[in-house]
Amino acid sequence: MTKKRTENWLAVIAVAVGLPVAAIVGFMAYLAAIKAPPLHPNPNDIPAVTLSVPSPGWAPAADRGRQAVRALMTAQNLPGVSVAVGMGGEIVWAEGFGWANIESQVPVAPGMRFRIGHVSKALTSAAVGLLLDRGRLHLGDEIQRYVPTFPRKQWPVTLRQLMAHTAGFKHYTGEYADVPSGHCDRASEGLESFADGPLLFEPDTKSRYSTYGWVLVSAAVEAAAGEPFFTFMRTQIFTPLGMTATGPESAAEPMADQATFYFSKFTGDNKFGHNVAQPVDYSCFAGAGAFLSTPSDLVRFGMAITAGKLVQTSTIRTLQSPQELPSGKETGFGLGWTVETTSLAGEATRLVGDASKSLIGGSTSFLVFPDRGIVVAVMTNTSYADPRSMALSIAQAFAEQKKSPAAK
Repeated sequence: MTKKRTENWLAVIAVAVGLPVAAIVGFMAYLAAIKAPPLHPNPNDIPAVTLSVPSPGWAPAADRGRQAVRALMTAQNLPGVSVAVGMGGEIVWAEGFGWANIESQVPVAPGMRFRIGHVSKALTSAAVGLLLDRGRLHLGDEIQRYVPTFPRKQWPVTLRQLMAHTAGFKHYTGEYADVPSGHCDRASEGLESFADGPLLFEPDTKSRYSTYGWVLVSAAVEAAAGEPFFTFMRTQIFTPLGMTATGPESAAEPMADQATFYFSKFTGDNKFGHNVAQPVDYSCFAGAGAFLSTPSDLVRFGMAITAGKLVQTSTIRTLQSPQELPSGKETGFGLGWTVETTSLAGEATRLVGDASKSLIGGSTSFLVFPDRGIVVAVMTNTSYADPRSMALSIAQAFAEQKKSPAAK
């Protein structure tokens, strides 16, 4: 009887262990079966478009950048990628790779527009900086000074806390169900979807990334400027900097030269193929994520900000300074910028910028190395990509060539 019970228990254990293992093996086999054929199986065959050859002095670095882009496009199964690099105040390389539209195989050209998502916050940060310089905004003011109709919360919230992601506002999920519906002509019209929610924590006690907080920042810019947010951005930021390809996305009136946007078919992994993204109107995200742009326009912006051409250098230093919690721990954010130190050509280097990968239909990496005079922007037309790895590889190539004796 004892032997029989032992055998029964062993059988139960075997089934208990075997079923999960079989389920995992079956799931892995299923994933392998549904994996899509690669869009660009051979990196060397990826089509590329340039408007002009790279500056002769930077051709070797551009060649290394091309190799990195092509390899990572194949590894990540990306439809299209667009790249631009600024060195010493000039755009020295801009090139498009792969397909702006998979079905018709329209190639990516450097002038094509992509969704830049969260990188919009860096552009909006410059608008805040401009208004700080003019004395029309103040970082320490409660947000209701500029947007009095926005409901007060359990604790006061300042403009700086919103910009620093320490205000306690929630963030959106990045999926279709959590995207604002309708169209907004003014930033203030985008507040309704989150205005009544409570703060998640007391401001400045924690850090939590929040796109909704930056919609409110956009409304403050609009109020201080005395005109619609998008109008102020066009006339005071984009036009003065020659950013002719940058503007808000409109589902009703698509911009010319706009790439087709894609969304991964399964698990947020582009290796399983791509679906055309459903039409989305991000206008209600305003300066938090509504802009389309090109890598060249972002590079123009990054170079101008670094050179102090639009906003005072002291103000930019404030916006790009890392924020700290009461514990002394740095949050990794400035005021509209991510802030970190990385190794570039073997030297510790300050890096500011922003990135977006969860936005429906686009992923962007925008890297500025202020102390090295290098700006890199990389965009792709699908969600959940990793353009940052491309951007860092490109930055390394240009930094190493700049450091080499032959470049001096």
